[in-house]
Amino acid sequence: MSMEIHLRQWLDQLGLGNSEQAYVASIILVIAFTSLVIHWVLHRVVLNALRTNAKDSQQVWAQALYRRRLFTRLALTLQGIIIYAQARLWLDTDAGGLPAIEIITHLWILLFGLLSFFSLLDTLEDISAATESGRRMPLKGLFQGIKLTGAILTLIFSIALLIGKSPLILFSGLGAMTAILLLVFKDPILGLVAGIQLSANKMLTLGDWLEMPKYGADGEVTDINLTTVKIRNWDKTITTVPTYALISDSFKNWRGMSESGGRRIKRAIHIDATSVHFLSEQDLTRLRKAHLLSDYIEQKLAEIAAENSTHNIDITSPTNGRRLTNLGTFRAYLTAYLKASQHIHLDMTHMVRQLSPSAEGIPIEIYAFANNTDWLAYENIQSDIFDHIFAVLPEFDLRAYQSPTGYDMQQMGKNLKQESSNDQRANAL
Repeated sequence: MSMEIHLRQWLDQLGLGNSEQAYVASIILVIAFTSLVIHWVLHRVVLNALRTNAKDSQQVWAQALYRRRLFTRLALTLQGIIIYAQARLWLDTDAGGLPAIEIITHLWILLFGLLSFFSLLDTLEDISAATESGRRMPLKGLFQGIKLTGAILTLIFSIALLIGKSPLILFSGLGAMTAILLLVFKDPILGLVAGIQLSANKMLTLGDWLEMPKYGADGEVTDINLTTVKIRNWDKTITTVPTYALISDSFKNWRGMSESGGRRIKRAIHIDATSVHFLSEQDLTRLRKAHLLSDYIEQKLAEIAAENSTHNIDITSPTNGRRLTNLGTFRAYLTAYLKASQHIHLDMTHMVRQLSPSAEGIPIEIYAFANNTDWLAYENIQSDIFDHIFAVLPEFDLRAYQSPTGYDMQQMGKNLKQESSNDQRANAL
């Protein structure tokens, strides 16, 4: 009150002591001057010191606070509170300028309070992105939903402040507008619910390999926000999928494969059925030299000889008793080859199996898991295995099935022409 008395005495000396407008104007000038001083102290001194510390700091949270301007917006919010407190302290409740100042400061506080809240959420998102667990959680969509809710509430309070009505009246009116709001904000609401479900059930996180053929998505998840999920496909294109589609539709997440440490190899080579036969003594002599097969051959030959002897089988006929085949021995070789490979995850299923024969030959399938899930390494491991398989086939007198090509047809035509010309020469002679 002493300041008010001194101010009125000063106005009396100027001959304006009875002018209420002069007093209000002088108070406003005092408030403006005080606000400028506080603004200079906060932004030029306090915030500069905080900014310098944040730049020099190696802490993620300090850099995030500076980058997201949280303290700057809090300072502006504090300035609005100080202006409002000064106006209530120095102006009478019936002063003409007080209601306008209160409305302006309330709107100021609501606006920068909301922006400060946004900065806080952005800071938390940056801090969580610096941790492995935080990067795997779709927090961006959740924070965007919270921001949307905060913006709507701030808008309602601002409108209530401007029209001089209670916010409860506007909230009660929202019931009649629910259908319109649901229509307007359908995607954000569905996205918010989907984001919560994705986060709670750990269905999808940043960095996951997502495959969703319906939307042409096959690549790495780079962003999960309130309404959309962005996938960078392996061909470097970007596919955008609605967030709620991940709940309503099915998708394949390859995260389990990455976390397991093994990536499946499931590929078959087709063998020409006409190249399958029993192994002869010459074949056995040759294949015994393979260290992966020597134990298998000796064990099988002893087992077959014992069984044939038990049943008095006449082995002079190929149709009698058990015999080793080149195809069966080839499967045994591949099984031993996989077990000996340092690139196969031996704690996971690994086998060589024969599938149902078809018009394309007899499929021999390799089913195993590479111990490196990286795409490039995985493809190299798989290619090396089948390079070896194709190269070793002749050792077992087996042929890979291959449909006749145009080159085969040309060679066949040349051979027929050559035979025809040879026959003509023979007849001429």
